[in-house]
Amino acid sequence: MLNDPLAAALIKILNAERAGKKELVVTQVSKIIKKILEIMRDHLYIGSYEEINNGRGLKINLLGNLNKCGVIKPRFSTTYPTIEKWEKRYLPAKDFGIILVSTPKGIVTHHQAKEIKSGGKLIAYCY
Repeated sequence: MLNDPLAAALIKILNAERAGKKELVVTQVSKIIKKILEIMRDHLYIGSYEEINNGRGLKINLLGNLNKCGVIKPRFSTTYPTIEKWEKRYLPAKDFGIILVSTPKGIVTHHQAKEIKSGGKLIAYCY
């Protein structure tokens, strides 16, 4: 049994991407995983995804644009002024990649969190 389905899903995506696969199936699904995949799709890190087996799995199309992704553990709290500190820690360069933050407005990227001047919990990174 897996303790962190989000971490397992992101690792599975990263391993399939490195192996050169075009699609994969993630069996554990949650609302958070769907929202994170939606953000990754909007930023063109992955292709489309669709539910299979009556919501018990996701079929994800890969584009080959993903270098690295992972969860941030422990889920550090951040405020609006300290987001740049976390950017320097988890991303390789400025304006390269995204950090996903859980704010009171929902799960957003660190760029959107800066725009709405909100902090939250760090969830994952992707570049």
